[in-house]
Amino acid sequence: MFVFQEGFKYHHAEPDYLMLVKWIPEIADTLPANASHRVGIGAFVMNDNREVLVVQEKNGKFKDLGVWKYPTGVVNEGEDICDAAVREVKEETGVDTEFVEVLAFRQSHMSFFNKSDMFFVCMLKPQSFEIQKQVVEIADAKWMPVAEYAAQPFIQNHELFSLVSKICLAKTDSNYSGFSGRATTSSSGKTTHLYFNHQYCDNILSLDISH
Repeated sequence: MFVFQEGFKYHHAEPDYLMLVKWIPEIADTLPANASHRVGIGAFVMNDNREVLVVQEKNGKFKDLGVWKYPTGVVNEGEDICDAAVREVKEETGVDTEFVEVLAFRQSHMSFFNKSDMFFVCMLKPQSFEIQKQVVEIADAKWMPVAEYAAQPFIQNHELFSLVSKICLAKTDSNYSGFSGRATTSSSGKTTHLYFNHQYCDNILSLDISH
């Protein structure tokens, strides 16, 4: 193609455009690469009876394994992590929730479409309790005692799932503190969320950094 003969190279594509780039200055090319990560969430929702909201999926790697897992999903473009967690729980189970904090996150590579993956484990507080499962993706959904969830052989035999389970259990016993979200304004004027340890929230917000 003519554009490639003129020194352009493919950068990325979206549904409504294809981007080609050409570096003109006679120095090393510093154009940023295309977006490298997908962002996902897992939702830890527990009621006052120490029961967690869990689902069994119809598709994917958990299909037909009988594994009960937390609701999970992908953050949409332009969507905040806290909003995505609430949305995914509602879509999969019909339960209304309120975001509390990020308990942990993990990064993996060569995942979906050979991209890296950021997965945030979020704690949410239920605002309703009646389950109305999503029939397309979810085989079943229920409230399960948290100890029973953690005792599943699959959870016990996989280090990542076991560690996340232990973190969630520690949170239920007030022995762990994650990162709560605070809506704030960026330098560009956009509203965004900053996540930080709420244990020190009052001390941080009272600091005077003008001196």
